[in-house]
Amino acid sequence: MTYDLAVWEGERPADDKTAGRVFTELYDHYIDGELDHRPTERIAAYVAALLERWCDMTEDESDTSPWATGPLIDEASGPLIYFAMRWSMAEEASAYAAFLAESMGLVCFDVQQDGLRP
Repeated sequence: MTYDLAVWEGERPADDKTAGRVFTELYDHYIDGELDHRPTERIAAYVAALLERWCDMTEDESDTSPWATGPLIDEASGPLIYFAMRWSMAEEASAYAAFLAESMGLVCFDVQQDGLRP
């Protein structure tokens, strides 16, 4: 079981319902769409900052990485990253991921709770 977050560039939606619609539109276009999109510079910088805290799953020899897939950058497309964390580390990792997103001016959306993360 995993815990999923979405982080994207753009204005912070006014409420959870609007955020859910924005997430769905971005997901449909950038993740489910037929074209491949390189991660934007800001999203690539966000991923790099996450990997400064915890190594990529593909490099995790001591089983300390919270990421459920790897390489983590492969989960990014255009202005969006939709990524999964191992459930056992989700509380700490998702709190840090949300804090980092906010500090970088990005929007963080909790897919399980269908709402914005502060």
